[in-house]
Amino acid sequence: MLAEKQFRETEEMKAKAQISHAQPDDLIDFYHLKSRKGMSQLELEDAVQDDLKAATGQFTKDADDTNKLNRILQLTGFSDPVYAEAFVTVHHYDIVLDVTIINRTKETLQNLCLELATMGDLKLVDRPQNYTLAPESSKQIRANIKVSSTETGVIFGNIVYETSNVMERSVVVLNDIHIEIMDYISPATCADVAFRNMWAEFEWENKVAVNTVIPDEKEFLDHIIKSTNMKCLTPPSALDGECGFLAANLYAKSVFGEDALVNISIEKQDDGKLSGYIRIRSKTQGIALSLGDKITLKQKGGSS
Repeated sequence: MLAEKQFRETEEMKAKAQISHAQPDDLIDFYHLKSRKGMSQLELEDAVQDDLKAATGQFTKDADDTNKLNRILQLTGFSDPVYAEAFVTVHHYDIVLDVTIINRTKETLQNLCLELATMGDLKLVDRPQNYTLAPESSKQIRANIKVSSTETGVIFGNIVYETSNVMERSVVVLNDIHIEIMDYISPATCADVAFRNMWAEFEWENKVAVNTVIPDEKEFLDHIIKSTNMKCLTPPSALDGECGFLAANLYAKSVFGEDALVNISIEKQDDGKLSGYIRIRSKTQGIALSLGDKITLKQKGGSS
C-alpha cells in the first residue's frame, strides 16, 4: 500500500511539474472590471472562461458535430401540425434549449407559445413569448434553464396556438427532455481516510443489486467506471489475482462541489454469474437516486 501511495504521489508530482501555470500569451482576467450582476465568484470565473472560449472559437469545433447531432431531441411527432425539435446545450449552471418549431399546415398560426415546465432542481429563466408563424415557415426559440444541484431533471411542456378558422386554442404536447446527471459529474480523488469519514457521515444511501451478463468481475468494474464517469480509488495491486471476489471504491465530484461515493462488492457464483451489491452514498438525495438509476440502466453490459 505504501509503495502504491508513493508511486501515485510521484506520478502526480511529475504531472504537476509538466503543467505550466501560465503561458506567455495567456489572457489576464481583471475580475473587478467585469459586470457582476449578482453573480457569485464561481459564476464570474465561469463567465470569463466562456468569453475566452467564445473568442478563441473553442465552442465551434468540427469534431463536436457528431456530438451535436446526439443532443438533438425530437419533441413532437411527424404527423403533428406543428413539428418541434430541440438542441440541448448543458454548461455547468445553465441549460440552453434551442427549439426549432415548423408550421406544417397551410394556415397562419397565431399566438403560438412554447410553454415549458421543469421537475427537479431546474428553474426556467425566461417567460414564454407569443409568436405568429406563417404557413410552412419555421421559428427558432431559445429557452434558458438554471441548474442548482446535480440531479436528473425533467423538462416538459407543450405548444399552444390559434388558427383563424378554429376559435379555441390547440395544444401539441411535447416529449419530455431528461437532463443527464453525467454532464455534472467528473472523476476525482480523495484519501482513503476522507472516503471512510464521508461514507460514515453521508445520510443518503442507494443500494443496487448486481444484475449483469458480464461474466468477469474486473470487466464489470471497468464497465461501471465507464458508465458512471467515476474514478476507482482502489489501487490495481489490490484488484490483482483471481479469487471470485471483488470490492472497490469509486469517487466523483460534481460541478457544484458535491461528493458521490460508490462501493462495489461482487462475487462469482457457482453458475458463473456475478452477484452482489453496488452502494451509492451522497449528501444529497438527488445524486444517490440519479446515480442508482444510471447504474441500473447501464449495468447489464453491452450497448445498453
